[in-house]
Amino acid sequence: MASQRLGLAEESDPNPGESELAVNPFDGLPFSSRYYELLEQRRALPIWAARFIFLEQLESSPSGVVLVSGEPGSGKSTQIPQWCAEFALARGFQEGQVTVTQPHPLAALSLAMRVADEMDITLGHEVGYSIPQEDCTGPDTLLRFCWDRLLLQEVASTRGTGAWGVLVLDEAQERSVASDLLQGLLRNARLGNLPGDSRVVVVTDPALEPKLQAFWGHPPTVHVPRGPGVCPTPVYRDTVPTDRVEAACQAVLELCTKEAPGDVLVYLPSEEEILLCCESLSREVEPLALRGPPPRVLPLHPGHGPAVQAAYEDMDLGARRIVVTHWLADFSFSLPSIRHVIDSGLELRSVSERDEGMWGLKIEVAHSDLSWPWLWGARRQVYNPQIRAESQVLRPISKCQAEARRLRARGVPPGSCLCLYPKSFLELEAPPLPAPRICEENLSPLVLLLKRRQIAEPGECHFLDRPAPEALMQALEDLDYLAALDDDGNLSDLGVILSEFPLPPELAKALLASCEFDCVDEMLTLAAMLTAAPGFTHPPLSAEESALRRALEHMDGDHSSLIQVYEAFIQSGADEAWCQARGLNWAALCHAQKLRGELLELMQRIELPLSQPAFGSEQNRRDLQKALVSGYFLKAGRVGPSILLE
Repeated sequence: MASQRLGLAEESDPNPGESELAVNPFDGLPFSSRYYELLEQRRALPIWAARFIFLEQLESSPSGVVLVSGEPGSGKSTQIPQWCAEFALARGFQEGQVTVTQPHPLAALSLAMRVADEMDITLGHEVGYSIPQEDCTGPDTLLRFCWDRLLLQEVASTRGTGAWGVLVLDEAQERSVASDLLQGLLRNARLGNLPGDSRVVVVTDPALEPKLQAFWGHPPTVHVPRGPGVCPTPVYRDTVPTDRVEAACQAVLELCTKEAPGDVLVYLPSEEEILLCCESLSREVEPLALRGPPPRVLPLHPGHGPAVQAAYEDMDLGARRIVVTHWLADFSFSLPSIRHVIDSGLELRSVSERDEGMWGLKIEVAHSDLSWPWLWGARRQVYNPQIRAESQVLRPISKCQAEARRLRARGVPPGSCLCLYPKSFLELEAPPLPAPRICEENLSPLVLLLKRRQIAEPGECHFLDRPAPEALMQALEDLDYLAALDDDGNLSDLGVILSEFPLPPELAKALLASCEFDCVDEMLTLAAMLTAAPGFTHPPLSAEESALRRALEHMDGDHSSLIQVYEAFIQSGADEAWCQARGLNWAALCHAQKLRGELLELMQRIELPLSQPAFGSEQNRRDLQKALVSGYFLKAGRVGPSILLE
């Protein structure tokens, strides 16, 4: 048996009464009854049938690479990391810990919580996670779940391949920039030789399997068998509804009225529509005369982290859960209790509502690129290199995403899948796979990172899908304009400092320029506010809320208004009720506060000069404008001579 050759014991007897002395090999403590309950659930997962095959391939793969291919909901994301931890434990962790990457921070957090529960160990000890502004790991951590961009930053900073014995690249089919680039760096003949006897496991949907097979040179592949249950036949609408939110709400209410068993998963394109749908459903389900407790409506998107835990919790008295989400739940979140899916068939890729000016005031510096979400990846955007700006695009999901959504309703008996669009819409408009993010984003941060890795030319790196040459050239040109490159095309001293910041290069340059113009305190606040999620949850809903929000406006425009909002938030004691009264996103402002602290700590560590707060003075206003123009001069549509010529 594979487990015997690896030095692993067979799974403990599921009957705790007969195995009271069974000891957890990870912490040396006896297993709890909860462990055996979850073990039965784990054994029922489709992935369990491939356990020993996976361990065999992990042990014997000549290249050290193993590909795992399986449908969403098969248990790959929870079981593969645990088996890798068993593999590493048998080897004494001589090569390092097991690191599992996720394309979304919330997925890393939720999986760490679930896996720690299944392994019967304490989160933050043997199992931990690393996400922006939160590192829940310790010296005894053996299994770490990590946002892929944080791992990419670590790899870039150390110029190594990381202190890991097994690296699991999960959800590769989502085609995040970090996941694609990590695979390229590992495959690169010069940089990708795996340290010692390390292993790489790439977990993907079957739709991307052929491409990954060719990319990795046809490594051993573990195919996850299709699980039990019947997939429902999709029901299509004849036309696309003019109001997606209303159509989705009506479909949910019909399910509730019929009292069809099982939880409901609703897919809408944007966070704004998710919140509107949740507000409408929360009002309309209460008057329904339903047996049992009323349904619980849960928004699931990057700006609403608490709902992730709530979505996984067991509801008291069997209350139905209605989870409203977007592309985040295409692959990363599996909820076994889901039996009904309502799919809008669209996704919104956009930088944020801030691009249009949340105040309706003129923005003096064009900044459609300012809020590039490097830290949270909360919003998706499409970059147009011709105009050096991002735009929002409402477009059909891919056929792969549509199939993944339909599979969420698999069960016995089968659930239902309602598509709020005609069948022809999907057949004619939808691409086969999600678009590679590396072909749609501003490549300046990517090129800066490659330069940090001392790769002379980005063209030397392997890519699953190579970006357009003109996009790479423009990124090099932009970095040259920012003085991040020297005459030989390598990183300059300034470029090295810029690469230290978890910010887009333009914003990092503006922050460095604030040291010269004595407005560091204000620029730190602005950088944090522009990088965090949007600070407003919705337009004013009442005259009172409108008046309270108007009091936060600043006559100098959006940038100064963002600073004023943050200062007022801090003065309120970061009070959540204060934020709700003004339609402010409390979670986003808390995130901005943490991010500002990290940026300040980083500036102190590299000994950059700081300045005292001076917000509100005329001189500070002009200094702040100069700092912004220093980073965003390529996006300035019109600049007065008083800013540059003084």
